[in-house]
Amino acid sequence: MSPLDPDRLTAARRVAATAVGSPGLQRLTDLAATLLRAPSAGVAVVGDVQTIAGVSGTPRRTIGSEDSLTNTLGGVTVAARAPLVVTDAPTDPRVADLPAVREGHVGSYLGVPLFDPARQHVVGVLSVFGPGPRSWSEGDVALLSQLAPQAASELELAALTTEFEVSRLRWGLAIDAAGIGSFDWDLTTGKLSWDDRLLELFGYERDDFTGTMEAFDARVHPDDAERVREALQTAIDVCAEFEVEYRVQLPSGETRWVQARGRALPDERDLAVRLLGAAYDTTEQRHGETRLARVLESMPAAFFSVDRNWTFSYVNGGAEELLGATREQLLGGNVWELFPASVGSEFEIHYRQAMTSGEPVAFDAWYPPPLDAWYEVRAWPTPEGLSVYFSEVTERYRTEQAARRRAEGLALVARVSDAVAAALVEGRGAWAAMQELTLGVVPALGDWVIVSLMEEGGRLHDVASWHRDPALRPMAARYAELRLAALTSTAPLVAALASGRVIEVPDVPEAVGRTLPPGPVRDAFDALAPATAVALGLTAHGRTVGAMSIYRSADRDPMDGEDVVVVQQLADRVALALDSAALHEQQRRMAEDLQRSLLTDPPQPDRAEIAVRYFPAVQAAQVGGDWYDAFLQPDGTTILAIGDVVGHDTKAAAAMGQLRGLLRGIAWRSAAGPMEVLRDLDGAIEGLQLRTLATAAVARLEWTGAELERGETRLRWSNAGHPPLLVRHADGKVEVLATERADLMLGVAPDAIRREHAVVLDAGATVLLYTDGLVEGRDLPLDDGVDRLAGLFAELGELPLGELVDQVVARLRPQGSEDDVALVAVRLHGGDVQRWPEGGPGTVPASLPLTD
Repeated sequence: MSPLDPDRLTAARRVAATAVGSPGLQRLTDLAATLLRAPSAGVAVVGDVQTIAGVSGTPRRTIGSEDSLTNTLGGVTVAARAPLVVTDAPTDPRVADLPAVREGHVGSYLGVPLFDPARQHVVGVLSVFGPGPRSWSEGDVALLSQLAPQAASELELAALTTEFEVSRLRWGLAIDAAGIGSFDWDLTTGKLSWDDRLLELFGYERDDFTGTMEAFDARVHPDDAERVREALQTAIDVCAEFEVEYRVQLPSGETRWVQARGRALPDERDLAVRLLGAAYDTTEQRHGETRLARVLESMPAAFFSVDRNWTFSYVNGGAEELLGATREQLLGGNVWELFPASVGSEFEIHYRQAMTSGEPVAFDAWYPPPLDAWYEVRAWPTPEGLSVYFSEVTERYRTEQAARRRAEGLALVARVSDAVAAALVEGRGAWAAMQELTLGVVPALGDWVIVSLMEEGGRLHDVASWHRDPALRPMAARYAELRLAALTSTAPLVAALASGRVIEVPDVPEAVGRTLPPGPVRDAFDALAPATAVALGLTAHGRTVGAMSIYRSADRDPMDGEDVVVVQQLADRVALALDSAALHEQQRRMAEDLQRSLLTDPPQPDRAEIAVRYFPAVQAAQVGGDWYDAFLQPDGTTILAIGDVVGHDTKAAAAMGQLRGLLRGIAWRSAAGPMEVLRDLDGAIEGLQLRTLATAAVARLEWTGAELERGETRLRWSNAGHPPLLVRHADGKVEVLATERADLMLGVAPDAIRREHAVVLDAGATVLLYTDGLVEGRDLPLDDGVDRLAGLFAELGELPLGELVDQVVARLRPQGSEDDVALVAVRLHGGDVQRWPEGGPGTVPASLPLTD
């Protein structure tokens, strides 16, 4: 199918007009950027142009902006009808010539097409991207592809909701005005649309009508113009209905009376964006009672009037047909006696309201058998009584109800899926996610629910339950604790897991209750008194990750087909979210285990105590390349190192291990100082073609003879683009070891200038090396984070060393860090301090006669 297929363009325009700026799309783009750790994400609607409907981060385009489809990466994705993976955009011939790539806004890109429900047309693109190159994993593509159906549903939901409302109002108002004429005023663009009948009423030919309010004003009688404008403006200001009768002056000099009514439609901000209505010619009605009867008889809607004693005074042919009675049977009869079911109903309430207030009313109401139908009613009070015209809208009502239920079902699925995904992304775990699921299901789909998860050994475990009645929630939780052990092989839940289908249970006491053994589980079941239920597995990619049982009581109808569809859609999305979370947790643990295996315990030399810590990111799906090291050179000098490899995956962890090993080898072989170690390490990165970037800081504890006698220690350090070291001196003062201009990070230029610095420390001083995850994040700029760390270091510096580093992390990152955190802390002691057992075996030289 061509990307410019007319059907697809029509669908795209419909979606673009309603979905731009949708809160649901904004949540999806934020979720995509978070899960894939991308600088930017976006959702675009595609047709003959690309329209940005949702963004996250700092993208090149803003919400609502348009661009030619042929100039965008989204256009390439649409043409492929499959995920587009671009790791290095400037070198990729598919996209290298596109403006966003040439201008440096996009260096890497991952996009997936969004299909309409029938998967015939591509209506949009969901993408994540950044300015630099990036290798996208199969997991990244799978994750974004899993989010695509939800994004497509959000687009379709926005379009369906708006189209439904516009269609309902236009159709209803056309019936209200007996099909005489209708109008549509777009308050955003100013465009005024009239049908042929309205053009005729105002004396216009189609080619002469300009489609503006000026054309309307030109025909309204000057004596009526201000009154009409006030009525329209009031409806716009409060998003309400309006009704007004006025005169129209035709070019021929003829004057007509027109009765108009309509309603202002709001957007999501409750601001009027459209004014829909209908109008009809009332000139003949004003010419006399004789013609009135003919007009009423010609109306396709039913009409009757009653006097102030509620006696029928007029009935047209349409009313005879809909009321199932002749004029002879109705005229002169009392409405409440002839139609006793009206007493106390919506009909009586609104009729009496109109008669008492003198204001017209409009309402929908159902009349029971023998009529058994829904009616749309308009009633106007007159000096003689009440005039009513109505039409049967049973089929329309059922259609609207079905559409409303589908829209509500889609909204429920999106809302609950968002809550479940948020719990998983925020690291609250599968239990919390399933609790969110139960809160979303009850009471919308059932009176109570039990959700289960599949454990690693293939055993089902009930983890969450909820009941709409607070008094029965403990009993529901008790039943959830006991039921799995009591279920037989014929239980509906077992059948659902075995078949992979939704199992509907019309009689729960018969299917489950009779098989339960006497005792606590049977007592809980009887107290909960379920009547009907559905049971189904939570399955994704052919793997069952859990199950759900939804129960209804006897006072509630069993689920129908629409309910079952919603339950299945919700289960599918929740299962995908659980499966994705499990996959990412597996990847994160693997990377973390790899990283921890490469980080060893530090030595404990005689003149210093060393503490190290490593904390993985709490919400990341993958672990980064943060690392630390502390070891002794052959002459006994202590080397301290801290570093951070660019990236957050197993590759970064592996690169970290390579750099750490190289640094150790360089420092051990030559007993080199910090500057020389970093210079040689930078050369090794280039020579061995490691193709990695990293920041690092290296420090060495050393002594000259004089410093040794005075109990002093010299800290010599060099920094390659890493956050500055901190020193807390013996007197409690904290010093930030920063230079005016930082040296270049590793892996950029092997011949970069490296500098070395030294500071002399007294016994009792503490040195802290750390990675940027401790002091930088979305909520904390780097400079502010270093300042806060320095303040905490001064405040907590007297604590034992291990407690000090733990407290620093707990105080700076109480909710955990967005990035990995590594720390090395060293506390200096005088030469008279005896070696503690943690120092390990062997003898470490107590003094090192060095030259300055």
